Amino acid sequence: MSALRLQHIQRHILPENQTMAGSLGTLTTHVLNTGMGVPAANVALVLYRQDSSTNAWTLITSGTTNDDGRCPGLITKEQFTAGVYKLHFETAQYWASMGETSFYPYVEIVFTINDPEQKYHVPLLLSRFSYSTYRGS
Repeated sequence: MSALRLQHIQRHILPENQTMAGSLGTLTTHVLNTGMGVPAANVALVLYRQDSSTNAWTLITSGTTNDDGRCPGLITKEQFTAGVYKLHFETAQYWASMGETSFYPYVEIVFTINDPEQKYHVPLLLSRFSYSTYRGS
């Protein structure tokens, strides 16, 4: 079996919420290019938390999706508290990298975390002219 195939299989065997540091993450995302039926690799994204007293957004982290459309290590368990969060995805940049245009220059998903002890998965299903999301498991 080729090394690339083994890496691909390993991504499906290891827990999805395992971060780069090896600790369990409680917030994950997965971007899928539904127009082509493939994971959306190399999508730049930023995670913010809203300050409850000022409503200003505070940067938590930024990253890029991997070949499987995932971005491990979004937030540590210690950073993950109840509140309002925002995931910002640079979708125009993603489509431009493939020589395509997009109706949406970016996608922002705002969601509330009530119980930071739970696992939250926020997928983005993406095409050039539409997107959808849901709370996954």
